[in-house]
Amino acid sequence: MKHFLTATLLALISLTSAVHAEDGKLEVAGLTFKFAAPWASVESTGMFRAGTLAAKVEGVEKPVEAVFYHFPGPGGGGGVEANVQRWLGQFQGTPESKREEIDAGGKKITLVTATGTYNDGPPMGAKTPKADYTLVAAIVPTEDSNIFIKLTGPKDAIAKLTEGFKKMAGSPFVK
Repeated sequence: MKHFLTATLLALISLTSAVHAEDGKLEVAGLTFKFAAPWASVESTGMFRAGTLAAKVEGVEKPVEAVFYHFPGPGGGGGVEANVQRWLGQFQGTPESKREEIDAGGKKITLVTATGTYNDGPPMGAKTPKADYTLVAAIVPTEDSNIFIKLTGPKDAIAKLTEGFKKMAGSPFVK
């Protein structure tokens, strides 16, 4: 009986999860993001994570992660400008940065790229400065809020992943 209850509970959890990944697709907040190699879906272990993709890049010890965040409800997670400023503030000094709006099937996605010394670490924890790091982040609109996707890692590794990241960020709206 105990095994039956455990199996039933696990099945219910998997059915009610807001995030679902299979066959190069990751579902977050009702949007389906399509991805290709070298990306792979991995378990999301951090607080507030709605999904995680990892990519192994030659010359980098650990896979880099594109982390998806979603805070349901109007204004959940803050507005576009507040998030752009928060991301830029995660660098020491003023990073070299670029902000662009990309059109994906009629939806406007805000994309931010920044390079410099990145303060790596949990939101409220100790930070480790990482020189020559790049952040690429996207703000993807949903019906009631936004999905925030953040990718950070060594500059050369992120440069190899940026075009695929942009394509993945807009994929829910491109037929």
